[in-house]
Amino acid sequence: MEIQLIKGEFNSQDAVELIAQMIHIKIKYHERKINSHSNEEDIKTRETKIKELQKELIELRKIINSKTQSVKVEVIIKVD
Repeated sequence: MEIQLIKGEFNSQDAVELIAQMIHIKIKYHERKINSHSNEEDIKTRETKIKELQKELIELRKIINSKTQSVKVEVIIKVD
């Protein structure tokens, strides 16, 4: 099953905002899991993932903000 979550052209600011909100939701998910009954290895894995997401968001902001035209964004959720 696939769900078309986002598909369209956005100005740089709106594109960054949409993507940042999705990434922040994923970060909050990992933070909640860390605060629940996680073992030490799981905590380290989730902390690494959070850092990766934060780094990717910073890079994405740089790339999108350097563009002067609209940005195409497509987000599809696939469930197998």
